[in-house]
Amino acid sequence: MQAETRFRAMGSDIHVVLVGGSPSLLETARSFVDCLESRWSRFRPASEISLLNQLAGVPVRVSSHTMGLVRRAIEGARATEGRFDPTVLGAVIRAGYDRSFELLTDATLDSGSPLGFGFERIVLDEAASTVALPEGVGFDPGGIGKGYAADLLAEELLSRGAAGVCANVGGDLRVEGEGPNGEAWTVAIEHPSVGTPVATVGLRSGAVATSARTRRAWGPPGDRRHHLIDPSTGRPARTGLASATVVAAEAWQAEVVAKAAFVAGLSEGLFVLASTGTEGLLVDDRGSAYPSFGFHRFTEAKPTPALKEA
Repeated sequence: MQAETRFRAMGSDIHVVLVGGSPSLLETARSFVDCLESRWSRFRPASEISLLNQLAGVPVRVSSHTMGLVRRAIEGARATEGRFDPTVLGAVIRAGYDRSFELLTDATLDSGSPLGFGFERIVLDEAASTVALPEGVGFDPGGIGKGYAADLLAEELLSRGAAGVCANVGGDLRVEGEGPNGEAWTVAIEHPSVGTPVATVGLRSGAVATSARTRRAWGPPGDRRHHLIDPSTGRPARTGLASATVVAAEAWQAEVVAKAAFVAGLSEGLFVLASTGTEGLLVDDRGSAYPSFGFHRFTEAKPTPALKEA
C-alpha cells in the first residue's frame, strides 16, 4: 500500500509519502509536525525557541527534540566553520523577516534588532535538559528545524509500522525504508530559475536539501532580500549562486551544508561539500550547474516519476 498527504505547517508545504503501514499514520504525521512547530516556531511566543530567545543568558529547560535541534545546530556551525550559524536571528530580522513569511510586506524592511551572533557560547546541559543562549544572542531554527523535522518524522513513522517513508518538509527531504514498488526513491531537483528539474537523484536512504535565494525573497524590486544570511557580513548573501543542493545521510546535515555552500560561493562551496563528506549541485546566477565530484553516483540516467524536492 502507498499513501500520501499534503498540508501546511512550519510556514511551509509538507508532503509525506508512506509505503506500508496503517493509513492512520498520515494523521500521525500531521500531529507530529504540529507538535514540533509548537516547540520551535519563533513566531509563537510560548514556544521553547521563543523562551530561549526571551531568556537569553538564563538556562531554559527544553524537550529532548529541542535539545537535539540545538545540539545539531552547534555541530553544523562547527563543521562548516561558521558559514552556517544558527544565531543570525538579529540579522534575519534586520533584513525584514520579522514575522511569518506569508505575512511579509515591503513595509517590514529594516526592522531593528540588537541581537548579535555567538553559537560557540551556547551552553547545553544534557543532564538537566537545559539550554542557555548568550545574552544578546537569538537562535533561529529556520532551515535546520525543517531538516531535523523531516528526519524525526521519518523515524517516527517507521517506528509506528511504515515500511518506507518520504518526508518533505519545506524542501528538506528525507527518505528511509522501502521505496515505491520496491525501488529507490527518485527525487527531482528544481532549477532555481526555470522551475523544471535540473537533475534527479535516486536514494534508498538519505536526504536532499536545497538553499536558494529565490525561495523566500521579499522587498521592492531595487532591494530584494532573502533569508540566507552571510554570518561574515550580517546581510543576505550575494555570492553569485542562485541555489545549492546537497545530498547527505540526514536532512538536517543536508540543510546545514547547503546553506554553508551557498554562503561560500561557487569555488569555496564545492570545497565545503568535499570537506563535509557530502555531494551536491551548485547553480550560479546565470543558470549554469556545477556538480560535486561524486554527485553522479546519485543521478538517474533516465528521469522517472519523481518527488519534487523544492
